[in-house]
Amino acid sequence: MSLSIKNQGLILKTVIAATIILITACGICYAEESNGTESSTVEKIEVYHFHPTNGCYTCTNMGNNAEDAVKTYFPDELESKKIVFGHINFQDPANAELVKQYEVTGSSLMIGVYDKDGFHKEENIKVWYLAGKKDESMTYLKELIEKRFAGDFSE
Repeated sequence: MSLSIKNQGLILKTVIAATIILITACGICYAEESNGTESSTVEKIEVYHFHPTNGCYTCTNMGNNAEDAVKTYFPDELESKKIVFGHINFQDPANAELVKQYEVTGSSLMIGVYDKDGFHKEENIKVWYLAGKKDESMTYLKELIEKRFAGDFSE
C-alpha cells in the first residue's frame, strides 16, 4: 500500500500537532503539581516603620496603618514571632545596628525576610501613597506580606 505525498504530509502534520499537544499537556500537569507541593522556606518576616524623633503626620499615619495591618491580619504569626513589627526611631543611637542592617536614611517602611537563602530587605514605597487610605493600605500590606511568606518577592 502506497501513500500519496498529500496523505504523507497530512499524517506528518497530524503527528506533529499531537506531539505539541501532548508536550503542552504534560507541562501544564507538572506545573499544577509543582505549585501545590512546594512549601515556603520563609522563617521570619520583620516589618519596621523607621521614623525620626519628630515625625510628620503622614509618616506617623503610614506607620500606624502598617502596625494595624500586621496586628489585624497576622496575630498568630506575631505571637509565634514568625512576624515582628516595630516603630523604630532611626535617630536613636540605641537602634544604630538595625538602622545599619536596613541601610535606613530617612522615614521608611522596611520589610526584612529571612529564608533558606539568607536575609532580604526591601523598602516599600507604595505605602506612602496609601498613607491617607487606611483600608487600602492595610489590604495592600496584607497581600504583600502573604506573598513574602510564600517566598514571592515580586511587587
